[in-house]
Amino acid sequence: MTLIRILFYFLSLIAIASALYAAASKNLVRSIFVFFITLFSLAGLYVLALADFVAVTQVVIYVGGILVLILFAFMLSGKETLNVLQKQEGRFLSINKLPALLLAGLFFIVLINVVFKADADNLQWVKESISLKNEITPNVVMIDNIGVNLMTRYLLPFEAISVLLLMALVGAAHLSRKEGKV
Repeated sequence: MTLIRILFYFLSLIAIASALYAAASKNLVRSIFVFFITLFSLAGLYVLALADFVAVTQVVIYVGGILVLILFAFMLSGKETLNVLQKQEGRFLSINKLPALLLAGLFFIVLINVVFKADADNLQWVKESISLKNEITPNVVMIDNIGVNLMTRYLLPFEAISVLLLMALVGAAHLSRKEGKV
């Protein structure tokens, strides 16, 4: 067993275990911080797949942006809201959760169907990878092209997304603000 395979299994185990814990935990603070671990382990898996740009994007956008926004929303929410969330019923299976469980089961069936019908050995890029003996040569031009396009051609959508995230943060702060009695 190679070191890469051991790292893959280790990071996969951490990602799956932390995601399950974040989804099943009743404590919101622990769920948020365990979600940090999930996102970082996914970035590690991207590094192992030689997708360095995607790994850096994962850390910058999801850990640095989205998760911090979730943390701000949690910190700005009122104590009454958090108490209501903590007092919800603790049963995993209930009639209220039936639609969500059915939808999750349907997605799982579709996922299993796709995995069995994909025939991954006959894909063109897999054949090319096998013929090249799985050697991937880094291409600097592609990453430069992404950076140039992001700051020239796609600058307006990039800035629109940043303004949208800023508006969501300001809106969360405004909604959680206590109104003074007049």
